[in-house]
Amino acid sequence: ILEDLKPGVDFKSQQHLIDDHIIESMMMLQLVSALNDEFDVEITPKDLVPENFQTVDAIYALVQQLSDDEERRGRTVQYLSF
Repeated sequence: ILEDLKPGVDFKSQQHLIDDHIIESMMMLQLVSALNDEFDVEITPKDLVPENFQTVDAIYALVQQLSDDEERRGRTVQYLSF
């Protein structure tokens, strides 16, 4: 996703995507939308902090956490519907 949004950047080696202005506001909106769609998660305003987008690993961790949260909520809703 990142490479599609900004080709030519070695995202794996970058440690300061926000601080170095590699990801800026418009790209952040596109990235959040793409992550939401691709991984079926909901990145909310409370998740939009620099720490969550500073590195590829941080973005991955955020998506994993949100996926796990969605899965737990789904199981809870399924359990409550019985």
